[in-house]
Amino acid sequence: MFSIIIPTFNNINYLKLCLESIRKNSKYEHEIIIHINEGVDGTLSYLSDKNYKKSYSAINEGVCTAFNKAAALSTKKYIILAHDDMYFCPGWDEVFNNELSKIKNVSDFFLSGTMVQPFESYINLDCGKNINEFDEEKLLRELPQIKFKDFQGTHWQPSLIPIKTWNKVGGFSEEFSPGLGSDPDFNFKLWKIGVRLFKGLSDCRVYHFSSLSLRKKAWNNGAKTFLLKWGLSIKFFKKHYLRSDKNFDGLLLEPVKNFSYFFDLLKNKFSFFYHKFLNSF
Repeated sequence: MFSIIIPTFNNINYLKLCLESIRKNSKYEHEIIIHINEGVDGTLSYLSDKNYKKSYSAINEGVCTAFNKAAALSTKKYIILAHDDMYFCPGWDEVFNNELSKIKNVSDFFLSGTMVQPFESYINLDCGKNINEFDEEKLLRELPQIKFKDFQGTHWQPSLIPIKTWNKVGGFSEEFSPGLGSDPDFNFKLWKIGVRLFKGLSDCRVYHFSSLSLRKKAWNNGAKTFLLKWGLSIKFFKKHYLRSDKNFDGLLLEPVKNFSYFFDLLKNKFSFFYHKFLNSF
């Protein structure tokens, strides 16, 4: 049904858990495409005889390049962007599919699931901060009891996007490698081509061990790159454009240009000037 894109970087035990969760907790059959960064921890040999599509980099190129290379192998109408440190909870793909049936008249859109994490998050449920502590039984027992609402302005994974929409904006911008800031940048590119449906689905859930995909490589200054590229901060874009974390109430509109908007915009302009002309780090 979907092409599931998973970058991995020497993270074999988490990858195995991720793939196993997709196998046993999906209603439909999917095309799985894995981009392997290095793979020297046994990932290459483990995947060598598995029936997954694969792309490969001998060095760690980060998640932006990984997503782009793997997505180029997709043969499905929709792609799912995921990470190897995610456990897909039961019924995740059925929730996505049900939502697609409701938005047949919308050609370009961005949907996401909801992350369950062992700290303050959309859904906070501590089932282990790492794979050795992971309590799958607790997760499957307690998670269905937690109620949550669909929300506006999603820009996280796991996310679903039509492949034709992905191609329109050229995938992820690799100037954000290894990855910080790439998600809001991708969403702003979608906004620029007219996408107004950014919806987080409360019942499509993954347990997330938190940014293990990036921890092994020096982080980039994604906030600065975003600011200098767009003239706006990530915070401004999420607040005034995506209306992030508000309850979902339909397609997004143009930002409301009230006092808060112009006050925040002025702060953005000062910050842009400082980083562009006064701070060359």
